[in-house]
Amino acid sequence: MLFSALLIWQLAFAGAQKYEPLSESVRAALSRTISDQAPSRSSFSDAMDAIDWLTEMSRRMDRRIADRESRLEFLRAVHYEATRAGLDPQMVLGLIQVESGFKKYAVSPAGARGFMQVMPFWVQVIGRKEDNLFHLRTNLRYGCTILRHYLDIEQGDLFRALGRYNGSLGQPEYPNLVRAAWHGQWAYAATKARVASSKP
Repeated sequence: MLFSALLIWQLAFAGAQKYEPLSESVRAALSRTISDQAPSRSSFSDAMDAIDWLTEMSRRMDRRIADRESRLEFLRAVHYEATRAGLDPQMVLGLIQVESGFKKYAVSPAGARGFMQVMPFWVQVIGRKEDNLFHLRTNLRYGCTILRHYLDIEQGDLFRALGRYNGSLGQPEYPNLVRAAWHGQWAYAATKARVASSKP
């Protein structure tokens, strides 16, 4: 019963980011961030960190994205875009779980699109008209950039930034759902063996 109520609430409010006028300098900065090319290097500190994280996250996600190569491509893109924006990749996975249930072509009642449920007005405000919000890296780039923007506005307050992202600023339900997914499903720490071996 509680799950059904949360699902109804989630469907009613998913991806309802609200347009707020941006200064020209902020718009230009966000536009530059969005237009950067695909990664030229890995976002992981080393190859073993990449193997550990991808193996663990892939195991947790195997029921959500069945094809292994698609799953790894998705996880590499999440890690890169989240890290690039200064966000915790596991938190971004929690947000995606709440926003779209890992459905690439999800569309909310408000019209938000893709994994991170990005509202189309963002393409007009900071992107290019040919940007496709159903494209994996484009969707993640927009979503992570927008959340970083909201975190900056809220001076690092994740609770309020998540509220802005969802269009429910000041209400606890959405930030609490993301935190619960983040900590309950996607929390991650490097293996003890790796941590121990890295100490001097």
